[in-house]
Amino acid sequence: MTTAIATPKLPAGRTLALGASRIGYEIKTYFRQGDSVFFTFLFPLVFLTIFSVAFSEGSFGKTASGANLTAADFYLPGMLAAGVLLSGLQNMSIDIATEKSDGTLKRLGGSPLPVLSYFIGKIGQVIVTGILQSALLLVVAAVAFRVPLPTDPIKWLTFAWVFLLGVSTCAVLGIALSALPRSGKSATAVIIPITLILQFISGVYLSFSQLPDWLQNFASIFPLKWLAQGMRSVFLPDSFKTLEMGGTWNLGGVALVTAIWLVVGLVACRLTFRWIRKDS
Repeated sequence: MTTAIATPKLPAGRTLALGASRIGYEIKTYFRQGDSVFFTFLFPLVFLTIFSVAFSEGSFGKTASGANLTAADFYLPGMLAAGVLLSGLQNMSIDIATEKSDGTLKRLGGSPLPVLSYFIGKIGQVIVTGILQSALLLVVAAVAFRVPLPTDPIKWLTFAWVFLLGVSTCAVLGIALSALPRSGKSATAVIIPITLILQFISGVYLSFSQLPDWLQNFASIFPLKWLAQGMRSVFLPDSFKTLEMGGTWNLGGVALVTAIWLVVGLVACRLTFRWIRKDS
């Protein structure tokens, strides 16, 4: 029988201070892992570059001024949404599953580190790296591919809340999903197919309006479809909202569905997270 390890309770201020220090540690650890940096941080940028170059001669519609919409214009919102998913759900779930497997969580469980401080460090790292990733995507899109960025402050406000709500939700779901792999070695094989399928059915790599109705309805259950839709409302012309389900950007739906998944993720974390696996 495994005896639960009790973590001493610390004052709230000390817990927050430990969490803040963990953020710096987690960021340094993240950027020292070359495979994580490529498959989560740089992956959307690589795909944006590939699509922008491969389809550079095609037209994806018209802007409000009548200019042709390029591949870079069209794929930027999807890559931003994919970055939120990869930085949050994929990175978090694989990272924590690996830490469970190699004994890192067991050692932390025997230390005075509160669980809340651990979570602050993980989620803080996801938010910081997600911001850096989005900024890099926007800079490369604007400078290398001449994508016109919005000038309306309301658009940027929409981008901010969609990003922050999305990255928080994906991070929490990543923590919950880390309980699924049986070991750190199998984490990549279990998690990456899930994120790839979500990207293909949620309008990241394929035009969402061209998917079958039943697949659109299925994808609408999950938050990535809504995050991609929210990003499209920021970076694509308003005429493109007619291609969405219901013919509108439906930002209220984006907020509602994503918030529901945030709550589901928090409940799942509370029920599944352990310093030590039950079967260890």
